[in-house]
Amino acid sequence: QVQLVESGGGLVQPGGSLRLSCAASASTFKNYGMGWYRQAPGKQRELVAAVTSGGSTNSADSVKGRFTISRDNAKNTVDLQMNSLKPEDTAVYYCNARKVTSVRVYDYWGQGTQVTVSS
Repeated sequence: QVQLVESGGGLVQPGGSLRLSCAASASTFKNYGMGWYRQAPGKQRELVAAVTSGGSTNSADSVKGRFTISRDNAKNTVDLQMNSLKPEDTAVYYCNARKVTSVRVYDYWGQGTQVTVSS
């Protein structure tokens, strides 16, 4: 079982920045792929950015050049640096940990943190 706790959400004006952080309880954190997802009201949850256990990253086209994901295996954390925020970035942001083995998929979610971009 992996527990994920997000922090860093809040209210920010358009063009501003926020940094989200996710702390994981797993002693085997380095073996998990980590991701940030978001869900806006009335919309499906979508992938924002992800980083593999090997350190490779990818992000949604809508946030490329503005958001950066990073992980620190020594601290068991994964961060999402969000710059040039837009009103359409408003959503609940969720941290995800995933590990795929030959017998099962391990998939864990945090409780979510609200990000609101508004003037």
